[in-house]
Amino acid sequence: MNEQQETPRKRRRKRPERYVDLQVHTTFSDGTRSPTEVVKLASAAKLKAVAITDHDTIDGIPEALAQGTRSRIEVIAGLEIAANCLTGIMDILGYFIDIASPSLESRLRRLRESREERNPKIIAKLQDMGVDIVYGEVIEIAGGATVGRPHIARVLVQKGCAKDIDEAFRRYLGRNAPAYVPKERPSSGRAIELIRDAGGVPVLAHPDTIDIGLEGDLDLLVARLVREGLLGIEVMYSGYEIKTTTSLTRLAEKHNILAAGGSDFHGDPGSDIQIGTGKGELRVPYRFAESLRDAARLVRRKTAEPAHG
Repeated sequence: MNEQQETPRKRRRKRPERYVDLQVHTTFSDGTRSPTEVVKLASAAKLKAVAITDHDTIDGIPEALAQGTRSRIEVIAGLEIAANCLTGIMDILGYFIDIASPSLESRLRRLRESREERNPKIIAKLQDMGVDIVYGEVIEIAGGATVGRPHIARVLVQKGCAKDIDEAFRRYLGRNAPAYVPKERPSSGRAIELIRDAGGVPVLAHPDTIDIGLEGDLDLLVARLVREGLLGIEVMYSGYEIKTTTSLTRLAEKHNILAAGGSDFHGDPGSDIQIGTGKGELRVPYRFAESLRDAARLVRRKTAEPAHG
């Protein structure tokens, strides 16, 4: 046996796991940090990639992409759309959106207009309840972003009407609260279609927030959404316990759809949700983003195929 044979074979070093955050919001919807700031935070958190998923808009994506190049971090073009379901409201995330899609912006504009039309009605309800608030205060705190209920909530917190954003929603703005005003929303099928038409991958967001009761009902709901074109489900989320992630992962496997995960970071002052880590325990593997990217390629390929018949 020669010297070379006697030398033990060097073990390959296992590449460290890389992480992502696939649900982050900026000032272009209801976040408090600009796209540039969000990407810098993601880079500082040593993330491999971050997805910008503002509500009903992709306007912040170009700025985020530019900062991603400077910070050497992958930025995923995404969005989040609230949709109607049989039992209430659900959120559908879209990943790897083609922001140059000719029809996407006009369709998103209508969703934003619906959001903007209800805001004065919410303010009127609050005023009827004796709350000292005017719409101009909400516009100011939004700082040029599309105004939504979170901006109204921030004004309520500033005025001492609620201790934090969550309480503002519970007491005034949530679905069962006295100042709630419904807005026009697409059906789940329409939201999924909009995302896929823009070359994106539709994913059911934080399914635990959907008012559907028993776990069996979620199984039936996911089955219906898959028939409508859903391609994934958010299995990791801020505050999820391991058993919740495990259950949702099994559900994804049962329906042969992809897994996703994100912090739902908004940058709210005092919030314990941080980008990349959520409430401290969140670690979304980069392979989730890789699988979503592969799925987006298939979506675009099928969208580009000519129809026959």
